[in-house]
Amino acid sequence: QVQLVESGGGLVQPGESLRLSCEASGVAFSMFTMRWHRQAPGKERELVAVITPTSDSTHYGDSVKGSFTISRDDAINTLYLLMNNLKPEDTAVYYCEVPTLSTWGQGTQVTVSS
Repeated sequence: QVQLVESGGGLVQPGESLRLSCEASGVAFSMFTMRWHRQAPGKERELVAVITPTSDSTHYGDSVKGSFTISRDDAINTLYLLMNNLKPEDTAVYYCEVPTLSTWGQGTQVTVSS
């Protein structure tokens, strides 16, 4: 059974950084493209970042380009999202996904507020 478990969310002030993690189990992690999404209250889910197997290619949503970095460590089946210069509009629940398997994690809350 494929499981994704996100962690690393929390409450931070504007301008601060956070690194989210998504630990995968039950899947040949290194073979799959991985995605981060987010959903803010009252808004539709938004694609944040994508990374292909072996990190050959990454893609970012327009709202996070230059601030967020997606990466992966296939040795420990973990996906990361480094978020720098956080803004209040980055407040959301962040989810990781294996799109090929339509599998999502439970999400981790990120709140940016002074």
